[in-house]
Amino acid sequence: MVNALKAKAASEGFVAIGIAPGHLAPAAGARLRQWLDDGCHGEMLWMENRADQRANPDILWPDVKSVIMLGMSYAPAADPMALADCGDRARISVYAQGRDYHDLVKGALKRVAGWLAHEADVGVKVFVDTAPVMEKALAEAAGLGWQGKHSNVVSRDHGSWLFLGAIYTTAQLEPDKAGTDRCGSCRACQDICPTNAFPAPYKVDARRCISYLTIEHKGPVDRTLRPLMGNHIYGCDDCLAVCPWNKFASSAAAHKAFLPRAELVAPRLSDLLTLDDTAFRALFSGSPIKRIGRNRFVRNVLIAAGNSGDTMLLPQIIPLVNDPDDGVRGSAIWALGRLAPTEFEDMKIRHAPLEMSPDVRAEWDFAPDEGSVPALLA
Repeated sequence: MVNALKAKAASEGFVAIGIAPGHLAPAAGARLRQWLDDGCHGEMLWMENRADQRANPDILWPDVKSVIMLGMSYAPAADPMALADCGDRARISVYAQGRDYHDLVKGALKRVAGWLAHEADVGVKVFVDTAPVMEKALAEAAGLGWQGKHSNVVSRDHGSWLFLGAIYTTAQLEPDKAGTDRCGSCRACQDICPTNAFPAPYKVDARRCISYLTIEHKGPVDRTLRPLMGNHIYGCDDCLAVCPWNKFASSAAAHKAFLPRAELVAPRLSDLLTLDDTAFRALFSGSPIKRIGRNRFVRNVLIAAGNSGDTMLLPQIIPLVNDPDDGVRGSAIWALGRLAPTEFEDMKIRHAPLEMSPDVRAEWDFAPDEGSVPALLA
């Protein structure tokens, strides 16, 4: 049965499959609770609301006997760090340059689970990143790899480029041997992080993580972190991209649906700054980026613009000082102050007294950063 199951999973595009027991070692739950107690989850309150169910599969579903963990590769063909010094271009995380993985992985999981339910007459439930499931800990328990120092799963065959999905089942299946930590003394992922989001190996503080700040965080981004974000506008691959185990990963193993769309590989900041809601929805149809909405996205682009050192972006930035959205207005003011301090002071006289939002008014109250234009193009 297990061999047939693995063959079915492979036919659906999964390159890694393993079986974990229907419970996790107590240490996994203890690490989660300590992480939550430290506040490292930021505004992701759903992480704490169902922490007990995350800590063990059999709390989420008492009937579960085994957890089938599956991985789908999205290994990139191009270097994710290639745009690091291109201040006029935006960096979008590799996983978000193609189709939304949630839909693709969940569809494949349902087909595998349906096959198992039919063949073995067992109960099944599928999960992809939207339920209280500790996918990474389960993937390690199932032998897909190990949780690296960047806290994501590392595979000997696919590096740091696996999308994970889980099938909970009432079938009693023989567990695979758990993964073994092979990070050794390497700390490349820790050292590359622009915002120093790793207080310790294997622990990420979401409140400083660029992926969290550009995707999950809804309010103004901390002013001390903005200059460190560079031209990242959606997610960040830096800690994943430098993992030495990526040398064994092949883009040929990646699912074709994850191939990047040309317009999302190296988009110009000048084009993205002009997006209204309609244009945003059209550009990101079928993309995970669509979920954060136009306003949060343009907020991110404005931070990248402020870091660019490119005064040619001012014609796109200045109109956004009057944008209806508080987050967009605030970031536009910050970008203006970085690129054009004199114009910032002139506009402050006219705009600051009329501003009703405390957060946005605070952006006018800060003096433009010293030595504005420190940036990628300077």
